[in-house]
Amino acid sequence: MHVLFDLDDTLTDPKEGFVKSVRFALSELDIEFDPDIDFESYIGPPLHDTFGKLCGDGQLTEAAVSLYRKRYSETGLFENKVFEGIRECLDKIVGAAESIHVATSKPTVFSERIVEHFGLDKYFDVVFGSNLDGSLSDKTELLEHVLENQGIAPKDAVMIGDRRYDMIGAKNHGIGALGVLWGYGSREELEGSGADSICAHPMEIYDRIFT
Repeated sequence: MHVLFDLDDTLTDPKEGFVKSVRFALSELDIEFDPDIDFESYIGPPLHDTFGKLCGDGQLTEAAVSLYRKRYSETGLFENKVFEGIRECLDKIVGAAESIHVATSKPTVFSERIVEHFGLDKYFDVVFGSNLDGSLSDKTELLEHVLENQGIAPKDAVMIGDRRYDMIGAKNHGIGALGVLWGYGSREELEGSGADSICAHPMEIYDRIFT
């Protein structure tokens, strides 16, 4: 089996760096926002979609993305932590899987740095992310690219993630869809978007895939 992991909210918790970088971008553009806004709900979708909703203007969206990335590339990407149990999960899977990849909407240039920074690069064959121009940020498009690039048959792959985008992208290609509950998506969201199975702890992943 070829195992594909989402990055944000599945392998690592990016909340601190994400929220601080979003607030920085909005503040620099003098865009007013509710101080009590739940920025956590925006973790996961492509960045252009997030700022499209927060800014409501195409030019402001592009400017906000640029400002976000300025802070994030310098500081925010390391304001992050690996979820408890993930290393143990990967230790177990690496000996059983045909290959293990990261498949994330986050730009590859940031994703590779995060994976390397936290010492997770030893587990993954390739880190697949989006491009800075926004291409491959859609999970369906990204997974198609992964399958073609690695020559993987959909029936031999499983996508692991915490949001509906992961489940929908997997289902659109006939890939197994495994949802996780330690990120920012809910059980209802995952079940409603077609998850084949749902895990409450990283150490459940191995059994759901290989037993």
